[in-house]
Amino acid sequence: MTTRLHIDWTRCDGHGSCAELLPELLAVDEFGFPLVRFADRDPAVPRRDEHAARHAVRNCPVMALRMFDDAG
Repeated sequence: MTTRLHIDWTRCDGHGSCAELLPELLAVDEFGFPLVRFADRDPAVPRRDEHAARHAVRNCPVMALRMFDDAG
């Protein structure tokens, strides 16, 4: 099972805090919106980064992030 990070683009306001808290997976564009560093739309979260990813999800000011388990 793989844990993945999902960004809800309808909620995201481009605060950029997620990329600050999870630089291994996310960068920001010139407007502060997150950019996934890999080609996956919902990038896999390596086990070593799960704590940081959960912290980013909890601290998103507009609740635009969530984590989910991908059985496939």
